[in-house]
Amino acid sequence: MDIKNKINLTLTKLLKEFTEGEICFSVEEPENENYGDYSSNVALVTAKILKKSSFELAQEIAEKLRSSSSMTEFVDKVEAVKPGFINFWLSEKYLFSQLEKILDEREKFGSKKEDLNKKIVVEYSSPNIAKPFTVGHLRSTIIGDAIANLLEANGWKVFRDNHLGDWGTQFGKQIYAIKTWGKEDEIEKSKNPVKELVSLYIKFHEEAEKNPELDGKARERFKKLENGDPEARRLWQKCVDWSWKEFEKIYQALGIKFTENNGLGYGESFFEDKIKPVIEELKVKKLLKESEDAKLVFFPSDKLPPLMILKKDGATLYSTRDLATDKFRLEKYGKDILILNEVGNEQSLYFKQLFEIEKMLAWIKEGQRIHKKHGLYRFKDQKMSTRKGNTIWLEDVLEEAERRAFELQKHQSMFETDGKCVVTKSFKKGIGAQRHVLGGGQRFNVAQEVGIGAIKWNDLKRTSEQDIVFDWDEILNMQGDSGPYLQYAYARTQSVLNKIKNQKSKIKNTNRNLKLEKEEIVLLRALIKFPDVVDDAGEKFAPNILCNYLFDLAQKFNLFYQKYKIIGSKNEDFRLNLTAGVGQVIKNGLNLLGIQAQEKM
Repeated sequence: MDIKNKINLTLTKLLKEFTEGEICFSVEEPENENYGDYSSNVALVTAKILKKSSFELAQEIAEKLRSSSSMTEFVDKVEAVKPGFINFWLSEKYLFSQLEKILDEREKFGSKKEDLNKKIVVEYSSPNIAKPFTVGHLRSTIIGDAIANLLEANGWKVFRDNHLGDWGTQFGKQIYAIKTWGKEDEIEKSKNPVKELVSLYIKFHEEAEKNPELDGKARERFKKLENGDPEARRLWQKCVDWSWKEFEKIYQALGIKFTENNGLGYGESFFEDKIKPVIEELKVKKLLKESEDAKLVFFPSDKLPPLMILKKDGATLYSTRDLATDKFRLEKYGKDILILNEVGNEQSLYFKQLFEIEKMLAWIKEGQRIHKKHGLYRFKDQKMSTRKGNTIWLEDVLEEAERRAFELQKHQSMFETDGKCVVTKSFKKGIGAQRHVLGGGQRFNVAQEVGIGAIKWNDLKRTSEQDIVFDWDEILNMQGDSGPYLQYAYARTQSVLNKIKNQKSKIKNTNRNLKLEKEEIVLLRALIKFPDVVDDAGEKFAPNILCNYLFDLAQKFNLFYQKYKIIGSKNEDFRLNLTAGVGQVIKNGLNLLGIQAQEKM
């Protein structure tokens, strides 16, 4: 149990001495460290109910806490301050014990055991087959993966799903374009077949502007696909296979994995034979109404605009397939499963409609469906990548990130190993093509991992709902709130530790009597809050909370590193252990964000 929960539990038990009513209070971490490690408003909210002085009640509660055995094991000081807050300071003895715990648990520190009662589907990324994997898909991919990691760390059983857009009327257009203008053998041999498919798709729309009858022909092709026409199915499967060539390359570069359907995720086409029962259920419950030959669901009191379920020609839509998807999930994982969709802000209304229909069908309870929204990327410099029509391809962005990290290395001597500059080979185009030779014969793809880590951090450090201005100078900044700054802070801790042979990560009891400097105590206090931060970030589906903590921790460590000697100091053993603890927590935190912690940079 983390500290915040321990304080919460102790206060909850203590409140029974004052009132039988349930009190809703908070335990937070003060921004000003002079107000302690934790602070609670429990006296303020309770005093209103009891009609007492909040400060006097705070003093009374603080006095009882000072004699509570459950508090004295980790709290050194409890203080009541006006107008009625109660502040808590952790004891140095406890801080030492928690540093030892970090060094014992290593990568497990900050994570809880899996709770079989906590299950959630996290749906993210979800690119479209035969369409570009663009920078627009990057946010869902990065944020969804980080949220899934945080939830797993908090004990959730997470089902990672990639709901591919592999069905719909656009495939009628795609199949028509391939049959009319495409050459399958050339697409097959292409290094990036999706770009060939996109060119054909664009050509279809250009021709359709001249000849509107093509739209009708495309609808006919999709109808054949839905009806199981062998040739339509063959070409559709080809589109899926060609698309996965690009997807796999990008997911591998980003370090993204999915658990469902053998790692492929359940695309829309999987639910083709599961739609009819949903339509029947909507009819039985008299929710499906006809309007201009289409089938829609209308909401009570017009609280939301109606949602179309079937088109005039009987073709399905996203809504039809999404309802079948959620029905499948509830049956497969259990009726109490939580389902989180990491999808852009622009889909807010649609998800409200979808969730409302599922409540009308009595499938879900309030809060069981979650739409985690994200804003858009906006670009400061449009020349940063190759533009394809109106599309910025993700592959181009990742290559640019790697190239810029490589340039940063050359100009700033950022990457070092054992005090020597890294020897580099010439830059080669392509995701992951650039390699760097480090000392000792080891080979690390440093530029790629720094570049991708920088992009991920730049996204995750903000609240997801915000739009992001994509600025390379900010993304690859070594001095500010950036991925390279965090990666370099971790590499610095490892550089110190690697200078000591046979360094043992155990704190000796004798070390606990050392007089600590202010910066050392500040670091210890920051370290032990990591589990609280992971818990909070997971509960709120907010990776930015973890980013804020890690950046603050890195700043505190860099201040300590610049001010005090570690190796050769009187407190060498303790300072080495403190350095190891900081490195472990930064590494654990970066891993949860999907960012590689580089030992040498």
